[in-house]
Order: sequence, then C-alpha cells, then structure tokens
Amino acid sequence: MERAAEHQHIRYNPLRDDWVLVSAHRMKRPWQGQVEKPVQEDVPRHDPSNPLCPGATRANGKVNPEYESTFVFDNDFPALEPDAPEPDVGDHPLFQSASAQGVWAPEHWVCSHRTSPPSPSKVMCFHPWSDMTLPLMALPEIRAVIDKWAELAVELGATYPWVQIFENKGAMMGCSNPHPHCQVWASNFLPNEARLEDRTQREHLQAHGQPLLLEYGRLEAQRKERLVVENTDWLVVVPYWAVWPFQTLLLPRRHVTRLQDLSTDERDSLASIMKRLLTKYDNLFEVSFPYSMGWHGAPTGPHLGEDCGHWLLHAHYYPPLLRSASVRKFMVGYEMLAQAQRDLTPEQAAQRLRSLPEEHYRTRAGATP
Repeated sequence: MERAAEHQHIRYNPLRDDWVLVSAHRMKRPWQGQVEKPVQEDVPRHDPSNPLCPGATRANGKVNPEYESTFVFDNDFPALEPDAPEPDVGDHPLFQSASAQGVWAPEHWVCSHRTSPPSPSKVMCFHPWSDMTLPLMALPEIRAVIDKWAELAVELGATYPWVQIFENKGAMMGCSNPHPHCQVWASNFLPNEARLEDRTQREHLQAHGQPLLLEYGRLEAQRKERLVVENTDWLVVVPYWAVWPFQTLLLPRRHVTRLQDLSTDERDSLASIMKRLLTKYDNLFEVSFPYSMGWHGAPTGPHLGEDCGHWLLHAHYYPPLLRSASVRKFMVGYEMLAQAQRDLTPEQAAQRLRSLPEEHYRTRAGATP
C-alpha cells in the first residue's frame, strides 16, 4: 500500500492559522509551461556603474568609499517617509485607511532611524564584490552581516514597533541589482504577517504552556524526517506546512525572541548554518538559488517593555524553483482563489536538500568563487 502522504491531503499551519493542499502526485505530470531563461552567473566582480560597488558614484553625486566589508550609507531616494501626513480615515467601515509611517526602501536598501531627528534610509551591502553571495562568503564575513542586522534591529527597534529584515535574491524574485544586499523596512504598525504570528503564538502559549515554535522545533529535531541541517544552536527544517517547494524554516534551539539577543556563540553558529543551508540550495540545481528570506521576531518600540515570551526568533526562506533551475512554482489559479497548494511533500523536499553535499558546486568544479 502506498503511503497516504503521497496522495493529496491538507496540512494545518498553526503559525498562520490556515491550511495547505499537498498534491505530490502532480509532480508526475509532464511540464509544457513556462521555462525561465538560464540564470547568468557571469556577474562582474566590480562595475563602476553599479551604485553599490566600492568607489562608484551614486545618483546624488556622492562617491562610495573603497569598503572591504559590510557598507551602510544613506538612501538617496527614500520611498516611505517617517513624517508622512495623516490620511483621511474614511467615512465608512468598508473604506478605511490609517497612518503608515516609517522608513522603507526598495531592493538593496537598508533603512535606519533615530528618535530625533529621523535619519534617512540606509543602504547595506554584504560584501564589496558583486559576484559574491552569502554561501560563497567566508564565515567571518557572514558573521559581519549578522552583527550588522542585529545593530540595525536595535537602532530601528528603539522607536518602531516592527523592523523587517529581508533579502530578495535573484532576478526571479524581483531583484534588479546582483550586488549582495538586503532590505530593512521599519514601520509604525505591525504588518499583517507579524500581527498574525503574534496572535497564533500567543494563543498557543496560553493553551499549551510553551512557545509554539520552540515546541515545534524540539519535535522536528526528534523526528528528523523534515530536518535539513542542524548544529548546537540552530536547526533548519522544511516545515510540515510548507507552501513553496523547498521552503525552509530556521529556528534557534534556545528560547530567544529577537535577533539582537543572540549570544556570540549563537551568532557564530548562525553564520555556519546559513552557509550550509544556502550551499545546499545552490547545489540542488547547480545555480545561484533565488529566494526571498526574512527574520521574524518579537515586536519592538513600544513593545520592548511587554512580555513577548510567546515569540521565538525565526527566519523564513521562500525559494520559487520547483523542478529545475528553469522551472518555478507559480502561485496562481487555485492558490490565489482557494488556498495554497504544493506539488511535493515537505518530507520529499527535506530529503532532497538533506542529501546534497555541503561543498559548493562551484568549489567542487574547481572554479574560483
């Protein structure tokens, strides 16, 4: 008898309080849909016309220094102003609006804020080389990125309720600049996903006496079937309720609620497990793997004095590739009009990722990163 898990069924996501349809048999159907163009990996190491490169001249005429590590500078074109005027609140419950203030920037921009006066948005580059990505960086270089994330989380979190650190990697995920970079949006409100996770984690703690993701991580560490990589302080799993084909969830083993609260050892081991995971991603289809990722932790600003013990710091990775480097998962039709659906089981995805080598394919091939 075939395992029931290999046939269609639905799985509950307690973090989002919704369901996902798992239809593993659909992977057997022939694919005649869209095929993406092969990803170009011949990115020049330094392009003086790229405004993120060392020594490049930006649109405002300022020249970047010859930086050698992470580099942060003011956003020349901030899109969400900290002092935006209050909107019309609307004259009917079906036509509501509210203030949305903070600091925001597209793609490679990292934003910063100080209580008085508000500082402009910031840009953060991971590395001086445009052809470098996180899995190809040395552990001390990744650790420098983590430390800068934590620094920005503290700076922005002193004022704003939510600080969203995230990275869009690859043109498939809407990234228009190949230089290694991330984004941070700080807002005066809790975004939808943050409000949802705050509610579900709070309700789980009240009902079960332990944080949702802390309990979940312990169970996954015991069961192993969805485990991808682990070390002393962290584990990465394809979550039981995953929507994207090779979606993963990065969890600390200790009950820590915010990125800035990680110890020195935890930051070192985080750099290590990130490199291992992202190397496996690249090795899956031997391509610089596209994804959107981001950190979720306890709210900040006015929430810093509250009991946020229901939260556990975690990072989501959402890669779109499904069958190969050129065939992606599309969230359309049923997914848009009914509910999320995936085409292979989380256990199958985890097994494929788990079995991949942790030496990067470019290194194995003798190429120079």
